[in-house]
Amino acid sequence: MNWDQIEGKWKQMKGGVKKQWGKLTDDDLEFMAGSMDQFVGRLQERYGVAKEVAQKQADEWFQAQAEPKATAHR
Repeated sequence: MNWDQIEGKWKQMKGGVKKQWGKLTDDDLEFMAGSMDQFVGRLQERYGVAKEVAQKQADEWFQAQAEPKATAHR
C-alpha cells in the first residue's frame, strides 16, 4: 500500500492508527488526513523520536496493513 492509497482510505485507517499510536489525538488524525509528511511530523512531536524513526515506524505499520492476513486452516 502506498501513501496515495492511504490518503484515499484514511477514514477507514484512523482507528487502527489511533490504536497503534495512542498519543495521537483525534485532532492530530484530522490534521494529518493521510499525508505522510504530516503523519511523520506528528509522530515526532508526540513521541519525541527522530524523523527517520517516525518514518520507519509509519512505513512498517502501513506495510503490515497492506499485507493479506494469513488464515490458519486446520
